[in-house]
Amino acid sequence: MTVVQFQGKTGGKNAGAPKGGLVAALDIGSTKISCLIAEAVPARHRIADNEDRHNLKILGVGHQISRGVRAGAIVNIDEAERAIRLAVDAAERMAQRSITEVYINVSGGRPQSRLHSGTATTQSGQVTGRDMGGVLNAALATVDPGRRAILHLSPLQYHLDDARGIKDPTGLFGEALTLDLGVVTVEAPHLKNLAMAVERAHLGVAGFVVAPYAAARAVLADDERELGVTVVDMGGAVTSFAVFHDGNLVFADVVPLGGQHITNDIARGLSTTTAHAERMKTLWGSALASTVDEREMISVPLLGERGVDTVQQVPKSMLTGIIRPRLEEIFEMLRHKLETSGTAHLAGRRLVITGGASQLNGVREVAAQWLDRQVRMGAPAHVNGMPESAHSPGFAVCAGLLHHALKPDRHYDLPKSKAEEVRRAQAGYVRRMGQWIVDSF
Repeated sequence: MTVVQFQGKTGGKNAGAPKGGLVAALDIGSTKISCLIAEAVPARHRIADNEDRHNLKILGVGHQISRGVRAGAIVNIDEAERAIRLAVDAAERMAQRSITEVYINVSGGRPQSRLHSGTATTQSGQVTGRDMGGVLNAALATVDPGRRAILHLSPLQYHLDDARGIKDPTGLFGEALTLDLGVVTVEAPHLKNLAMAVERAHLGVAGFVVAPYAAARAVLADDERELGVTVVDMGGAVTSFAVFHDGNLVFADVVPLGGQHITNDIARGLSTTTAHAERMKTLWGSALASTVDEREMISVPLLGERGVDTVQQVPKSMLTGIIRPRLEEIFEMLRHKLETSGTAHLAGRRLVITGGASQLNGVREVAAQWLDRQVRMGAPAHVNGMPESAHSPGFAVCAGLLHHALKPDRHYDLPKSKAEEVRRAQAGYVRRMGQWIVDSF
């Protein structure tokens, strides 16, 4: 199964709880690399409501300007390794602890979501453990990732005859038992490059999690996941989103645009440096026009010029006129992907926006207009020990990775015969590509 290996079926209340007490998350983004180190709180010290955030204590936080990463993918292994080392080292110094493995987000690699179903007939007319295993094998047999790697493979719901949406049919009477599996796959080389960059920093990969799912673990309320919601994580180079229904991830995808594209638009439109364009976006940027924008002037240093005479004065309305079209393009593309996915009706009318680029003024209003949904901004819920600087949408993915590490969702492995078939197909593709390169060059 390429990089991602599933270790059989897992589940239960505390499935995957860290044995050593330490968990670490690494958010490898296009503009920022963040690392959080947390400690699992012993059961006797936990708060009674048993929410995930009360089971963790943040020990260390580290972040570094991203290098060697573009659109969530590794493009320079040496620079990426150096940036990862610096972010992890800062977190370890603050925590005064060393880590050996991390959970990593996946925002690149062109993630794809598919729904697979399998049906089996109950042997006695009443669902038993053997029937559950049979329908699981039937559903897993339909999964064929091809040359891609499986990132998430989780049960969504069971159907028993005409009854739908069953969480656990064990003990119920019926004839035809069906299982729906949600499968998220990514390009295998993308995961291998992420793993190589992390391993060169002398760390192991504890697991991969698709970015919008990780963000959802940090910003969503339980009722939102049950009733249906779309989570949008606006990053530097990509905007990823996920649809949840009945507590399950049913769809995930990405839009190849993010906050850095807005910065680049400002730099080009006003003929200034990228650094100053980012500063302007942060201080004065907005997607909402006001009556005073034409009169309020902004100083913009010209690109490549020196001296005070090379600073131009532009109205704030010009900045707004650059920002809004790009935001509208992002949400228009997102709306199209939702409509063509066939899962838009499952998400209801609830939308939660998070990520560093979501902090731009006016994002909420533009999203509500283009997606016709009730929109709220999402920030990580308070976790014991988390500094105020990390309690922002920009750390949602990293915080969600910690929650996933503490309490991962159930997942399954492919049957051995199916996994071996996929492995042979992928190996054959690699050999054919290698021969084509030799013959061509």
